[in-house]
Amino acid sequence: MANLVLSECGIRPLPRIYTTPRSTFLSNTTFKLRPSPSSSSSLAFGLNSRNWALNVTTPLTVDSSPPIEEETQRFDPGAPPPFNLADIRAAIPKHCWVKNPWKSMSYVVRDVAIVFALAAGAAYLNSWLVWPLYWLAQGTMFWALFVLGHDCGHGSFSNDPRLNSVVGHLLHSSILVPYHGWRISHRTHHQNHGHVENDESWHPMSEKIYKTLDRPTRFFRFTLPLVMLAYPFYLWARSPGKKGSHYHPDSDLFLPKEKKDVLTSTACWTAMAAVLICLNFVMGPMQMLKLYGIPYWINVMWLDFVTYLHHHGHEDKLPWYRGKEWSYLRGGLTTLDRDYGVINNIHHDIGTHVIHHLFPQIPHYHLVEATEAAKPVLGKYYREPDKSGPLPLHLLGILAKSMKEDHYVSDQGDVVYYKADPNLYGEKSM
Repeated sequence: MANLVLSECGIRPLPRIYTTPRSTFLSNTTFKLRPSPSSSSSLAFGLNSRNWALNVTTPLTVDSSPPIEEETQRFDPGAPPPFNLADIRAAIPKHCWVKNPWKSMSYVVRDVAIVFALAAGAAYLNSWLVWPLYWLAQGTMFWALFVLGHDCGHGSFSNDPRLNSVVGHLLHSSILVPYHGWRISHRTHHQNHGHVENDESWHPMSEKIYKTLDRPTRFFRFTLPLVMLAYPFYLWARSPGKKGSHYHPDSDLFLPKEKKDVLTSTACWTAMAAVLICLNFVMGPMQMLKLYGIPYWINVMWLDFVTYLHHHGHEDKLPWYRGKEWSYLRGGLTTLDRDYGVINNIHHDIGTHVIHHLFPQIPHYHLVEATEAAKPVLGKYYREPDKSGPLPLHLLGILAKSMKEDHYVSDQGDVVYYKADPNLYGEKSM
């Protein structure tokens, strides 16, 4: 009887606690969390508050076995959560769902004004003492423009699809991103987040696919800073194991009814490329490299850096799912929030990522408040990000560690975790 406890509904089994993450989830294991009463008595009915905690009270008989050391009790991130999407949604204030197009446009005006001011200032000064600072600042602002276009793609920019499309095309085409092609593939990413095969961006390779890669491809994929330059190549040819292009209307990414959208975005991308070529003749290729080329690649590095760390690099291995074990909620709960210091405001709180992944229709200026409201429901399924200094330099070590350890997942199992290839960098297997 030591494994039975009293709850407000009677006698229930004590939930099992696993000492290490499991490679698969046992479907016959019962793991339930129930709201515990706010009163001090474990048998009282508390209806005024919900505290999502393990409802453990005094056992009917004394357990003579030695106590489990607290440090060995580990939360299993692969276990199904005791809450659902409706519970999280109900915890988020109603005003967090309201989209204000004027406020959204104010961020666009702000960012575009900064971009032109930086370019004008750098061109006027034309000093090698200034150019490196300009590249870092302008590359970061290009990334901020991408995030606003990203909001247009989700529809969190406004409730007007036409406004979203126009602004999204202007912002994304300016940094050589095919708006609709990306929007559709990113929708696929959100709808299948955390799924080994069906996810679209930064998903793990199965061991079988990993072993088919030639050595140069493996080296490029897991070596810094090369992997942080991957985004343009992903737009052209997607990830290993997937076919198609974000520019081609007949790609597997798109439905037949989406061909017109894809052609429109590809045409806008082509027009921007033509403008850049003309500017090369007017201003000279070296000036264009300094004004646009290098900031573009800084933007690409920001994009790959941020999007990778939203799904990788936690100190505890997080699960990826297949088959019946996957659900939209479980997949979304494997995403991670990150703190970027002063960059949080510049790139529109994109580091507040868990709630964004579950509810991408929430505007970016409400994400922090929505996250705080949802934390009591999420419990341990929410992982507090490490606090950043003014600049997120702490994330560089996390990124490097993940690149050395997160290479592929097993071909079998519906709940799997990343494994490392000990021979990737010429090291001998232990």
